Order: sequence, then C-alpha cells, then structure tokens
Amino acid sequence: MSQGAGGGGRVTRVNGPVVGASGLEDVRLHDVVRVGELGLIGEVIRISEQTATVQVYEDTSGVAVGEPVLNTGGPLAVELGPGLLGSVYDGLQRPLDVLAAAGGAFIERGASAPALSPKASWEFTPWLSTGEEVAGGDVLGVVAERPTVKHRVMVPPGVRGRLLEIRRGVFRTSDVVAILEPTSDGAGRQVELTLAQRWPVRRPRPVRARLHPREPLITGTRVIDTFFPVAKGGTAIIPGGFGTGKTVTEQSLARCAEVDIVVYVGCGERGNEMADVLEETRELEEPRTGAPLLHRTVLIANTSNMPVAAREASIYTGITIAEYYRDMGHDVLALADSTSRWGEALREVSDRLEEMPGEEGYPAYLAARLAEFYERAGRVTCLGRARRSQSAEPRGGSVTVVGAMSPPGADFSEPMTQSSMRVAGTFWALDFDLSSRRHFPAINWTSSYSLYDLRDWYAAHVGPDWSELTRRAMALPQREVELREIVQLVGSDALGDTDRAALFAARVLREDFLQQSAFHEVDRFCWPEKACRMLRAIMGFYDRTQQAVRAGVELGRVTGLPFVSEMARLKEVPIAEAPERIEALEAEMERAFGELAPH
Repeated sequence: MSQGAGGGGRVTRVNGPVVGASGLEDVRLHDVVRVGELGLIGEVIRISEQTATVQVYEDTSGVAVGEPVLNTGGPLAVELGPGLLGSVYDGLQRPLDVLAAAGGAFIERGASAPALSPKASWEFTPWLSTGEEVAGGDVLGVVAERPTVKHRVMVPPGVRGRLLEIRRGVFRTSDVVAILEPTSDGAGRQVELTLAQRWPVRRPRPVRARLHPREPLITGTRVIDTFFPVAKGGTAIIPGGFGTGKTVTEQSLARCAEVDIVVYVGCGERGNEMADVLEETRELEEPRTGAPLLHRTVLIANTSNMPVAAREASIYTGITIAEYYRDMGHDVLALADSTSRWGEALREVSDRLEEMPGEEGYPAYLAARLAEFYERAGRVTCLGRARRSQSAEPRGGSVTVVGAMSPPGADFSEPMTQSSMRVAGTFWALDFDLSSRRHFPAINWTSSYSLYDLRDWYAAHVGPDWSELTRRAMALPQREVELREIVQLVGSDALGDTDRAALFAARVLREDFLQQSAFHEVDRFCWPEKACRMLRAIMGFYDRTQQAVRAGVELGRVTGLPFVSEMARLKEVPIAEAPERIEALEAEMERAFGELAPH
C-alpha cells in the first residue's frame, strides 16, 4: 500500500473508530487511507462536501485533530497467490506470525507486513506457450503450493492479450512469470504477470455462469448429511446460545467436510478459542488424504480484543480468498464464527456515524449487508480455460458459506438470526436443552430445516430408498415430541404399547444415530453410505418392534434383546467393517424377532 498516492489531508474530529478528515484530494468511497502519525489503516465510508468519514481498523487512542491523513488511492484489497494455505492473518490480511515476531503478542498500531512472504520461492510449471492468446481466468501454469493442492496461476480478471513470454522455473510471488501484449488494437503497454494478484475485498470476483446447487456437501455429521444437508455452493447458518457447540460444530466441518480448501474466519471470537482452532489444524489430519489439516486451511483471526471495526473487513477478506481458490476449480468451505460479532461491529460504527437505527439498534441496511455476503457463495463455471489446449473447456468450482451466530439469550427472533434466515438455504438450530443433556451435535431436529432438494443425488450415490428412509426417520423424533407432551399432560399410563415402542425406537435413533462425538477417532466422521445402512437397520428395528407389540409381545422382551446394545456400537465401527457388521446385526435381528413371534 503506497502512502499518499491520492493526496493528503488532516484529521478534523475523532469519535472512537470513526475519524473525520478534510483536504483529501480525489478521494473515493471505500478508498484506504493512513490516519495519524502512526499511519493507522482506515477506509472511507462517507464523503460529504469537503469532509471524508473514515472507519479506522485500529485503536485510535492518542490521535489528535490536525494529524495527517494520507490517501493510498485504492480500496481495501487482499493479495492472492501461493502461500495463503497454512497462513494465519488478521482481518486486514496481515500475517500474525510476522507481526508477533516484530512486536510481540499484541499487534502494534500502524504495523504492516506483506501477506505473502517475499522470500518464499515456488516452482512454476507453465501450461501455455508463447504466442497464445489469453484472457481473464485462463490458467498460465501451476505451483505445488501443498502436496495435495495444485495452485493454478491465473490471468487476472479483465486482462487480455497475447503471450510474448512465459517462463519456467523457481520464482518469488513478485517475480514476473509472463508478459502479455494487448490484442484489442495492437496498442498499449505490455502487461507483466506475477504469481500473485490483488483484488478488492468488497467486489465479488467474476464468473462465467452461476449454476444451481445439485450436490450435497458431505460433512461427515450424520444429523446434517441425513436430515438437513447443505449443497456444495450453498449457505447455512448455525444459531445457538452459549455452550451449545457452535464453534465445535464449525471445527468439525473444517476438519471433515469433503472440500479442497477451508477458509476459517474467527470474527470477534475469544482468543483462547482461536488458539484451540489453530492448534487443532496443526495437529489433525484431513480424513480423505491423511494430509495435515493446516495444508488446506487459511485462518483469519480477528479476536474479541482486536479493534471492533476490523471485524467487518475480516468477513470480506475471508470470502475473497475463498472465491480465489474457487476460480481455480476447487470446492471451498468458508466458515464465519461468528456473524453476530460482525453485526455488533456494524451497529457500533453506525452509532458513531449517528445513523438512524433499525431494530434493536442495528443499522437499517443490516439485511442488505448480510445478503451481499451470503450471495457470494455458489457453484459456478469459472472464467477461462481449464487445461493447456486452445479449446475452451469450462471448469467448475464452489464456495459454501456457513455462518455461526450467538443470539442473546438464544432468542432466534433477534434481527441477525432473522435476517440470515431469509437468505440462507439451511438452518441448523442449536438447542440448549440438548446440549445440557450432553447430546451433541445439539441440532434441534424439529426447528432445523434445509431448502435444498438433493434427493436425486442421494438416490443415485447412496441408496434408492434414501428419501423414503429419511422421511420416515424424521417423523420418528417428531412423534416422540408429541408423545412426551401427552405424558406431561396426562401421565405415561395414557400411552399404548405401540406408542411406548415408538418412544423407545426414537431414543435408539437419538442416542445411536443422531448423537455423534466430534472427538472419537472413528465416530467423528461418517460416510453417507454407512449412515444409510445404520438408519436402515434402526428403522427395520422400529418396524419389527411395532409388529411384535401388535402381535402381543411385551415391549420389555424386545428391549432386552442382545442385538439392541450392538446397535449402539455401530457408529464406532470403521467404514471398512461396517457393511459386514450391519448385515450380521440385521440377520440376528431377523432371527431374534422370529423367536419372539407367537406360535
């Protein structure tokens, strides 16, 4: 960021993170400026006559009226290139390890550091040759950023020309790897391309086409994949009160979701939670490849003790990095924990600006800002070519966005949750009563929902009876809720034997299927094929129990059968052994119920 590129001004007023400045020449909305003698980073959020209002992303303590304000001449942008994976940034994409080495545990005000290491070298393998015409999104070549991730070096959007030169070898991110000659009219200066590019965080990266989400994002969490799936390229929200497991659920998604890249944004979360996330990503392995989880993860840490205004920037920084990897043809999961803290930052800055407040003090444009963020998710056809030949072959990628929320008092009617529900396709409602009973994930099966129709995919890839199986299984816990209400009103004596059998089967479904340990070596990830077999066995048990009870068999004889305890251990069976174990259990179930039947 060059200081003074667009002219300088002076501070006229200071109100917390909001600063007024006059004398800024040619200033534009969303330009980045440097405020005060320390050069604090800020962004112009309002222009009125001769005064620009600046949202400062750092602590403004000690800034005085009359101190200089320098316009950099450009919007807030992130640096995109090899070296992002495994990095930990703050909300402004400053590498925290570099800042810590320079200034200690806390970030010094006005500190800056390049997002991508200027010393790191990368071996670049070209895919194109001199003389070929290229346009935005075309892949120039690849860099092995990580053993399991090929980093495709692309022509920046909006750039077009003929390759005068393309180089092979080991380069730093700032080195020129290709030179273009503009082809529009044969005039103009040559364009030099490096391994990295910059992109404004508030501008969505362009795509060739947006596609309808048709494939689920496999998370390995049974209650999600079975009852409330989210599509690849879809959106989901996780609201819940304190202690209901929002952060653990998002960590499970980061660890186990079937994606290529994970971008985790800790927006206003406690420092110890972000430290736990970082420690886990360093120690854990990705279940599909066995590679360290950190090799596919970018962490954006803007903790609760950092300046509140930078929380807004952290969300946009994360989604822009996610779009960059999407444009390479990767499936990306963007996690925001939590968007409630982001909303609080919007509310505080809006209050400093003396804007007309909306519901509960949030700005009137809260819903619009949330919609802009979530709409950057999607499954797309990317710009440019996907392989070396001249034939244009489109490549696809996706960004799935999952946002956690912390509504005060677990009140889902508050503005952040309601505004998010209007734009999100999946709603995972975390329930305090479930968490207090140590039932995790504490996703309430009566309040949650998914708007994505993925039945065709499940029927083709998991089982033809999947839709009917999940429909019947979903009805069982709902029936349990109804029966428990009757028990509370008139007592358990009012229930018949079939109702008692339904309650017992619902308990088996809850404890042996829906409940899942995020820390168990096997149970923390469950493939849909195994989940389908487990669910088929449990619903088969329910059907046979109903038939036996109607035939006059006492329910106690059914619940005491040896295979019932075996069902509880199915979730701890490795995927390779699951088919044989479940088949054996079903055979034992058939034999045991046959012996119970009246002669």
